[in-house]
Amino acid sequence: MRVDQDRIRFLDQPNLNYLWAAILVEELRRQGVQYFFLAPGSRCAPLAAAVGRNRDIIATVHFDERSLAFMACGYCAGSGKAAVLICTSGTAAANFLPAVIEASKKKLPLIILTADRPPELQKTGAPQTIEQSQMYSPYVRWSFDFPCPTEDILPQFILTTAAQLMSRTKGELPGPVHLNLMFRLPLSPEEDGSDTAAYSALIQDWADSGQCYSQYFYNTSTFAQSSVDEIVARIDRITNGVILCGKLSSASEQELIIAFAEKTGFPIFADITSGLRLCKKSGNIISYYDYLILNKRIQPHFDGVIHFGGRMTSQRCHDLLASLKLKEYLMVIQHPLRSDPLHKVTARFIAKPSLFINALLPVLSCKKDSAILSSLKSEDLLADKAMDQQILAGGLSERAAVRLLSQIIPDGHGVFLSNSMPVRLMDTFASAGGNSLIVGANRGASGIDGIISSAIGFAQGINQMTTLIIGDLAFLCDINGLSLLSAIPCKIIIIIFNNNGGQIFSTLPIASDKEVLEKFFIVPHGLSFSAIAQTFNIRFSLPTTIEDFKTFYLAALKSDQSTVIEINSSMRL
Repeated sequence: MRVDQDRIRFLDQPNLNYLWAAILVEELRRQGVQYFFLAPGSRCAPLAAAVGRNRDIIATVHFDERSLAFMACGYCAGSGKAAVLICTSGTAAANFLPAVIEASKKKLPLIILTADRPPELQKTGAPQTIEQSQMYSPYVRWSFDFPCPTEDILPQFILTTAAQLMSRTKGELPGPVHLNLMFRLPLSPEEDGSDTAAYSALIQDWADSGQCYSQYFYNTSTFAQSSVDEIVARIDRITNGVILCGKLSSASEQELIIAFAEKTGFPIFADITSGLRLCKKSGNIISYYDYLILNKRIQPHFDGVIHFGGRMTSQRCHDLLASLKLKEYLMVIQHPLRSDPLHKVTARFIAKPSLFINALLPVLSCKKDSAILSSLKSEDLLADKAMDQQILAGGLSERAAVRLLSQIIPDGHGVFLSNSMPVRLMDTFASAGGNSLIVGANRGASGIDGIISSAIGFAQGINQMTTLIIGDLAFLCDINGLSLLSAIPCKIIIIIFNNNGGQIFSTLPIASDKEVLEKFFIVPHGLSFSAIAQTFNIRFSLPTTIEDFKTFYLAALKSDQSTVIEINSSMRL
């Protein structure tokens, strides 16, 4: 089926730079990329023009490359879709690096297009020229130096390169890919003497078709019966097992893991990023496992672990696993990288949890709840009541805020958790009986940079209002990201824990050396955030009581503006 000529006008370009860029952008769109993130600059003008003139894609333009890159990460994480990130040459590309690292650690399908100077300007002292070709090499799944546009290379080369980018970014090991595109002059829409009409005629059939030029297909793996029998035998060896749930990809995976737990009789320790921690969907979910591990009277003595998804936030859980002598540690995660810092995994299954569980459920024998599960369930209920009584009765604090938020955030709402204290507080103290939420966090490299931008991209990716819980230093690290709020239709509610800088270190071993702690770790800034919110046209509230906080938060849910709510928590974690 032929498409109308208006849709293929991207081939009508004044020069080869613009034509190559237009072909690349259009083929990436056909490969399934809808969202492009662009940091403008002179050298990437052909790419910017291609993005701007392609009516079938969505683009966000921002002046801060670091914030923009983290927004792209957030979008990929929230939507599960690939996105394209574009910048000019020089340090602009270097500012992408923190987000590229996060995308690599989280296996996010991020396609980076960096514009570059031509070979004759490399290592000559030419301005805005750095060594870009392998600058992300430890963290990308594939990188390639795209040559300067020339009529000597067939245009099909551009199309198969786009297909390779998409294949590598969403393949067996998803993650970022990098295309470094060199452009000679002209960078403006002026003729360069080339016959662009004759050149584009070589791919006219592709242009007319409206379809991808090249596609990659992957077979869906299945477990052989012999593998299923071996897995069942390994599970049968476990008497007192526990199921660990890190980051999961869907609600259907959550439901399958619950079914698996109820058939095996094992408790579930659900990380805050799993989607199971906040909503009590099964009696097998032990919501306060992080807190209960401290209880010597019931400290679990497991002899086997089945671990689905990413790593756990809880350090106590990590320490408990380190202390156990295990018969089996089975890990199910859809990538081949070693995720075994304790070196205890006895069997690793590179598969989606859904594939693993669907193969096992029909043949697993139904077991009674273990004695460990029974004691954990009763203690979990006691912990829930105690936290309400002790935390909410103690005045407004960081713990009280996460406890209350987990009880009143609307069903289906997004919540993005900053690193440092917020993700840990939510994992430990959040209520277990709240609504089902979509949880995001930058738990790849676990840095505090780019958090605001990531949350904004995450909200765009899930297309839902999102509450960001963030510390004061993480907020200050990404103030530029606030300007991205106007780029999305969803509102963001930002809860800032202002403890005047770096108070997490007061809970770590370095706190025993007060002089070093106060001089080199605590970084008091003495700032309030009302003026910053006003600068970016964001509503601002400063509650002093739990009742105020609840009132301000519920009002923020109804407002048509994004809102910052600052909790001046000092040392009250």
